[in-house]
Amino acid sequence: MSFHIKPLQNSQSLDGGDNLRRALIPHRPLSLEHHNHGIFWKYYWGIVPRRNHHVLRCVSRRWNAVLCSEEWISCRQKNNLEETWIYALCRDNATGRNCFYVLDPEPARRCWKLHRDIPTQCSKIEGMSLEALGKKLYFLGGRTFAEGTTDKVYSYDASANKWEEGVPMSSARCYFLSASLGKKLYVVGGKEESLADQDSWDIYDSHSNSWSSNKFSMPADDIAEIIPLDDKIYTIHKVWNFPYAGIYDPLRSRWNKTNNDFASYCGPTIVIDDNLYMLDESSGTRLMIWRKSCEEWVPLGRLSHQLTQPPCQLVAIGRKIFVVGQGLHTVVIDVDIAAKVEGMLVSSSFFSKSNSNLSLISCKAISI
Repeated sequence: MSFHIKPLQNSQSLDGGDNLRRALIPHRPLSLEHHNHGIFWKYYWGIVPRRNHHVLRCVSRRWNAVLCSEEWISCRQKNNLEETWIYALCRDNATGRNCFYVLDPEPARRCWKLHRDIPTQCSKIEGMSLEALGKKLYFLGGRTFAEGTTDKVYSYDASANKWEEGVPMSSARCYFLSASLGKKLYVVGGKEESLADQDSWDIYDSHSNSWSSNKFSMPADDIAEIIPLDDKIYTIHKVWNFPYAGIYDPLRSRWNKTNNDFASYCGPTIVIDDNLYMLDESSGTRLMIWRKSCEEWVPLGRLSHQLTQPPCQLVAIGRKIFVVGQGLHTVVIDVDIAAKVEGMLVSSSFFSKSNSNLSLISCKAISI
């Protein structure tokens, strides 16, 4: 479904926005009250493609409020109408500023687009982390030359297209690791104001909109990766040539060591249907899967080093993995095909020449 905006005649009145509404969506109810069946308008609004939501926001404050409502988002979820977009936080090496890109993954529209309204505060920060929780992106911590290490948090609501300053973290830190699990954010390691290692981990609870700080019972200075899996948080540690793994159980609030074979490889990861995939970039680029039955990493196939442009980040949409590299070079892998074909993985790729100066910091997906 797409909208075709008809030009208004000079004699048409814009009073109340009714004629503008007719121009945007002809032969449809002018307002929600004009139809007696709530289920009808919820479903009708739900099928509007996400790429057209910005058009609806411009019609009236009421229409904009509907697009931001939990009820409308819930309707899209229940009717399997959600669309997932990918957001990338990058560093523009030409300007020394952070920038923010968005990707609609539909094949006909696969093109990274610059999101131009990133707050000035976010554009100056180095060493920050990006996480997704629900319909929001969280820009966490980091440091600037003028202000040093910060505990500030900024959030971007993708449904409302709105930025806000959030509740500060329990401790200021930069160059740290983070993960989202359930309705919470987990922040581990990094550097504090004096650039000494942070030995605590912070948890953000979205229900209470608050942070809590805890002492990290395992060494924090050697953490290389943090992975949410099976309702737990796994950490991969590297000490010289000795890798080991830790596991945090949120229900018991306890960290323990776990199978060190889990830490035999280290790289960007993503979970699809409870299966953990990792991109091993230690020698070329190859996709791995963690086999729980035998507790070992199994290679699925290799990717062209020239296409991936590592170091990369992984994002999953359905049964597809998007491998996003430097300059926003993007490779798309269907995991069902990858599991059947040995050797070089079958994939598609795309990139934009205008993004060659970009260094990828992080990328996350949000479904609306």
